[in-house]
Amino acid sequence: MRLRVEFTTEPFDLDEAPAHAVVAREVIQTAELDAVDVGPFGNTAEGGADAVLTAVDELLRKALDAGATRVSLQVNVIGEGGEDEK
Repeated sequence: MRLRVEFTTEPFDLDEAPAHAVVAREVIQTAELDAVDVGPFGNTAEGGADAVLTAVDELLRKALDAGATRVSLQVNVIGEGGEDEK
């Protein structure tokens, strides 16, 4: 099974990326995931279910430890070609 995770961390700071955002992005960028897209208002990554779920666990723990007051995330099952399963 392949999964896509989309997430944001708060509070936002438009002048400088907060520590919780930097930590969350580092977790995703160093995880064994493909199609990683990191942006200022949202982040997306895809991969096998085990890799995504492991990364989400680490992301939540580290972002909260680094000062995040809210983490919004969505996980979708996707098809092999990157299409959402129906």
